Amino acid sequence: MARAADYVPVADFDDLRERGQDVVSQGGQAIALFYHDGEVYAVDNRCPHMGFPLTRGSLEDGVLTCHWHHARFELEEGDTFDIWADDVQTFPTDVRDGEIYLDPDPEPDIPPATHWRNRLADGLQENLSLVMAKSVIGLDEEGEGFHTPVETAVNFGTNYRDMGWGRGLTTLGCMANLYDDVGGRDKRRAMFMGVREVADESAGEPPRFQQYGFDNREVPKERLKRWFRENCEVRDANGAERVLLTAIANLPEADVAEILFAAATDHLYMNASHTLDFLNTAFETLDHIGYDEHADSVLASTVPQLTGATRSEELSSWRNPIDIAELVFDAHDRLPDLVAAGEGRSWKRPDGFVGTLMDDDPEAILDALTGAIREGATREQLADAVARAATRRVAYFATNNEFGDWDTVHHTFTYANAVHRATRRTDAVELYRGCFDGAMSVYLDRFLNSPRAPMPSPGESDSTRDPAEVREDLLSCFDEQGKVNRAATLVHEHFDVGGDPGDLKRTLGRGLLREDADFHTLQNLEAAFRRFEAVEEDEARRMALVAPARYMAAHSPTRREAEQTFSIATRLHRGERLHEVE
Repeated sequence: MARAADYVPVADFDDLRERGQDVVSQGGQAIALFYHDGEVYAVDNRCPHMGFPLTRGSLEDGVLTCHWHHARFELEEGDTFDIWADDVQTFPTDVRDGEIYLDPDPEPDIPPATHWRNRLADGLQENLSLVMAKSVIGLDEEGEGFHTPVETAVNFGTNYRDMGWGRGLTTLGCMANLYDDVGGRDKRRAMFMGVREVADESAGEPPRFQQYGFDNREVPKERLKRWFRENCEVRDANGAERVLLTAIANLPEADVAEILFAAATDHLYMNASHTLDFLNTAFETLDHIGYDEHADSVLASTVPQLTGATRSEELSSWRNPIDIAELVFDAHDRLPDLVAAGEGRSWKRPDGFVGTLMDDDPEAILDALTGAIREGATREQLADAVARAATRRVAYFATNNEFGDWDTVHHTFTYANAVHRATRRTDAVELYRGCFDGAMSVYLDRFLNSPRAPMPSPGESDSTRDPAEVREDLLSCFDEQGKVNRAATLVHEHFDVGGDPGDLKRTLGRGLLREDADFHTLQNLEAAFRRFEAVEEDEARRMALVAPARYMAAHSPTRREAEQTFSIATRLHRGERLHEVE
């Protein structure tokens, strides 16, 4: 309870009783006074939903209604009837000698960070975009702008989506990975994008009920690995989940990763790349929120990606006119001998190796890969080479193809990137199989580079412009449809004039996060940034950023509805009056 010394006089009691309401200002804040049923009440005059003056609403039977969107509030304590609004702040009042006093700075019932955590949970549960945007901004203001949104959304998404780890949680993981690469308010935008996608995908889904591990804590890794793969093979999700939870409780992270990635490569290019890609993002999300605290719920939620997956050996494109699946399974069978032959040897990627992976002979491609293993190529080296080829497929994509074919080269690219990222987490020999799958997908995409898109050469721009001007032009590219090749030219120009790649990445991030970007576009830029980090040569780094710039230009602009919501939340946080003429 506030002390009497905290109260300040604000209005005459008789005047308020006669008029019924008034607005006073304290510390720059507009406070609404109401006389109702013989009592004086004080609330923030800005509706917590979108800032409309509550004194322009109506009051009846103790319920204050805002007339803009009809949010309703219980007058005495400010609690809202409508979950999409927020509770309105109230101020203690007292009447002394005909004068109304109030406490303009009352102690909050709960700390602000707790309030915003609770509101983020409300937004996720009810799929309320504005509530989530305001919560992300509020948490950032309280110094909890990264970990809390990610952890809260992960906890929600792994419990309220029966189909397990999907696009929403993968988007969240991608946005968490992008966080350090984008600047300023774009960090808030990234978190808003991530939690919003989790809520949207979970909306209407039944809850997920997690299984539990075995009591036997002495099962060796190799047996758990066999059990898990056998259960995935027969599509027994419950059995596979129990085995996996037992492994998580007893084995180090690298061994759990080995078990999962082995199962993800038992069949070819599962779920058109998504299975292994989603698994990798699940592990990377755990890097952000803590493996020990969240591995059981996060990794258990990935099991449906394995047991319910489409297997590419079942698809005609992998069987006809050339039986690629048979070629790859034959390479699987040879892996133990290949690895044994390469033991102790050191391999350096030959000139032209990546070009070979882009040829039109699948047998020659597999021969190059298996030969490299025999000569000592590590999983990481081979996965990097495949990822370089996949990056080129996106950068060289010919716009005379159908628009949907962008996603075909995209899937290959994100798959190859995920395999490469996974090699840094586990030395599982099965990741060589992921290299085979990725390389065969690069092969299948070959016609999408016919003709190959024009690509400037380093130094060709002959520009002396300021890098900031180049970045401004690049951002403008995304305001018009069809500026695909122009975007690639500007990325090359930025390199040619010595622009900071970090600034270029922030510009690309800004271009992405202001759009209603679809799942693949969000994935594409995040994967491209990881490729940029993985390579050192100038040409490869250019290619890593040219590819997403072309992809983004092909998918921009959008309606930018999410940006409108984020802008409203930002303006409300600043105290702006949205209801007034701009």
